[in-house]
Amino acid sequence: MKARSITRLFSSDLAVDLGTANTLVFANGKGIVVNEPSMIAMNVNADEVIAVGSDARMMRGRTPRDVISVRPLRDGVIADFKAAEQLLSYFIQKAHNRKVMVRPRVVIGIPSGSTEVEKRAVLDAAYRAKASEVYLVEQPLAAALGAGLPINEPSANMIVDIGGGTTDIGVLSLAGIVYAQSIRVGGNEMDDAIIELLKREHSLLIGERTAEAIKIEIGSAAPLPAAMSLPVKGRDLVSGLPKVVTVTDSEVRTCLQECVQVIVDAVRIALERVPPELSGDLTERGIVLTGGGSMLKNLDKRLRDETGLPMCLADDPLSSVVAGTGKMLSDFKLLRRVSVN
Repeated sequence: MKARSITRLFSSDLAVDLGTANTLVFANGKGIVVNEPSMIAMNVNADEVIAVGSDARMMRGRTPRDVISVRPLRDGVIADFKAAEQLLSYFIQKAHNRKVMVRPRVVIGIPSGSTEVEKRAVLDAAYRAKASEVYLVEQPLAAALGAGLPINEPSANMIVDIGGGTTDIGVLSLAGIVYAQSIRVGGNEMDDAIIELLKREHSLLIGERTAEAIKIEIGSAAPLPAAMSLPVKGRDLVSGLPKVVTVTDSEVRTCLQECVQVIVDAVRIALERVPPELSGDLTERGIVLTGGGSMLKNLDKRLRDETGLPMCLADDPLSSVVAGTGKMLSDFKLLRRVSVN
């Protein structure tokens, strides 16, 4: 038996949602075994990894000068190849309880419309992280499968997966993609908009973690039933001293409108390009929302008002992609059919 085959005996097949904000890993027979930020902390002088995932995020904004926390992925694709390889290697070993002799078969969800160069970067990073075989699957199809949609039926299913770096929109039928579009707008863009709001309106500098907390607490895509506000701590841009200001849901909603409108427009374009034979299915089935960004308050209401179609939030929007790729580990006939590499 070849050495590669022997090492696979000690390895569980893995499904990976390699996201801009978070990476989730599903092990065959175990379920989700890793759910951590896609972040790595490195000592730039010694060129060594200090921390990965949750530990690296805790260091964000608190590191000494020779240590930096970076996200290896930007807008859903690999921006730092070496860091992405180290991130994948760490999570693969963590999924196998730090065992060294592991060569798992890996399925990875990627944004729809990824270029050949972007696909090759993911493949190379996975193989360097000691994967024995790597399959790439477009995220809309994986998210639809993970959300429990009947993708094998000869009828339309539409999914909108709003992640940290991208929003993937897909219309599916007969286990194939009829229409897919990936736009480089997601939760991270919303966080950046909130950071700029605080700078512009309150002369307050805040970090990514604070911006994300504001988005979760009082961010919305349409007016809320009752007004909300939140005290925010940061650094005064004028005096340089710590300062606390109060931010309202109306302010945050206004600053998020540009990001939300881009997503709404992309959904409308997708609906215009669906074959007429399938459009009727969507009036009955509606659209399923998934991904962390889909949890923005009243986003489903905004999309329902704009499109006139029913909207449904997936049961577990944060793990739909990895759940879908995980199901493919048990159905290699489907996996080979839908893989894009």
